[in-house]
Amino acid sequence: MLKTFVVYVENKPGVLTRVASLFRRRAFNIDSLTVGRTEKPEVSRMTIVLDADQDQARRIEASLYKLVNVLLVEDITDEPAISRDLAMIKVSAEHDQRSHVLQLVNIFRARVVDVAPESLIIEITGTEEKINRLLEVLGPFGVLEMVRTGIVAMRRGSKSSTFPQAEDMDEVTADSVDDENQSV
Repeated sequence: MLKTFVVYVENKPGVLTRVASLFRRRAFNIDSLTVGRTEKPEVSRMTIVLDADQDQARRIEASLYKLVNVLLVEDITDEPAISRDLAMIKVSAEHDQRSHVLQLVNIFRARVVDVAPESLIIEITGTEEKINRLLEVLGPFGVLEMVRTGIVAMRRGSKSSTFPQAEDMDEVTADSVDDENQSV
């Protein structure tokens, strides 16, 4: 079963490497990993999607908490959440086919972000299924190139994640083992 974790970490060099190494060492394949700063510049948020059962998910969560710089880990798989993926798709679009491609773009509520003499670049945001369906219908025209950002997810409603404030983070890291000597 696909599990979605939201992981808040300190925005410091090497954190992504430590998190990715944890999954590598435990032989888990990450289906999607997105990272970006939050409303607090000193904190980054990771959205990690992987295939794991409930027991494996609990062990992953516990292992993540052992890493230096990890502030909060939440498994939001079974919670009401909104998830989105962004894709850019370069599709062959000769002049005689262009109107068909543009109709499909409109149907999927995507948009054209670049027009070249023989191709179009389409931007689409939505669920993985929506993007996959657009790729299927664009296939006969010739998909030349495609890139996806990975899934970002946020819990629905007014409940928000709480993690230590910036002034408290110094105390958290002071109690931790020095990064250089940390083994995970």
